[in-house]
Amino acid sequence: MRKPISVDLRERIVVAYAEGEGTREEVAKRFKVSLGMVKKLLQQQSRTGDLRPRYRFCGRKAKLMPEHGKALQALVAQEPDLTLAEMKQRLGLGCTVAAIHWVVAKLGLTYKKRRSMRLSKTGRTWRRRGAGGGGAKAGSTWRG
Repeated sequence: MRKPISVDLRERIVVAYAEGEGTREEVAKRFKVSLGMVKKLLQQQSRTGDLRPRYRFCGRKAKLMPEHGKALQALVAQEPDLTLAEMKQRLGLGCTVAAIHWVVAKLGLTYKKRRSMRLSKTGRTWRRRGAGGGGAKAGSTWRG
C-alpha cells in the first residue's frame, strides 16, 4: 500500500484551493497529486473538519460482527446438525454462506456439511472373484 501524504501537504492543498489560487485541477498539478486526491481532501475537510488519514475507515466492511459469532456459537450448541445455509437463514444474516463457514471454522465449531448424506460404506472393488495366481491370458506369457 502507498504511504499517505503528510498532514502538512494536505493542509497546504486545502488552503491553496480555499484562497482561490486555482481550480482543483491546477492545485493538483501544483502539488503533484491527483485530482481525485484534491477532491477527497476537500470533501473530507467539509464533512469532518479533519484532514488526517482515515485508516480505520478504508477497505471492505465486515458483515459478520463479533456478536454474530456469539450467536452462531449459541445456535450450533443448540442445534449442531444445522447446515451453513440454515444458520444464515435462522440468524437473518446478509452475508455469503462462505463467510459463515470462515467464522464457524475460526471459532472451532463443527456443523452439518450437507442437507442429506448417503451412508458411507465400502463397496466391492471387483466384479467377480478371480482365479488364483496371475491374471494374464493363456498364451500371452512367455514360457521358456
